[in-house]
Amino acid sequence: MLLDLPILKSGSYYFIKDGNSAFIMEDKTKRGLAVKETSADEKLNVIADKGMIHDMDGIGHWVPIRWYFSKEQFDLKKITEYAESMEKKYTELRELTCPEDND
Repeated sequence: MLLDLPILKSGSYYFIKDGNSAFIMEDKTKRGLAVKETSADEKLNVIADKGMIHDMDGIGHWVPIRWYFSKEQFDLKKITEYAESMEKKYTELRELTCPEDND
């Protein structure tokens, strides 16, 4: 089960876990979001579990919850770069939207 996998790296907004044949990067901000499909992530070109979120207008958007990086094609260093990029994006968003929380 995904919850029981060893955590290799962790940030405020991500986990990188050690699966059998793949490293799994999870977006912590999507915890609790139900997986509705597993398909290719166009940005990272890997398979991802995706869920649906709805904006204020009720329009649904597919968002990745976790990504599966084949150990044959990716190393932990590269996945960490992706995770740290996501970490930076969420940190900047938090600073922009919640400046009083950063004092």
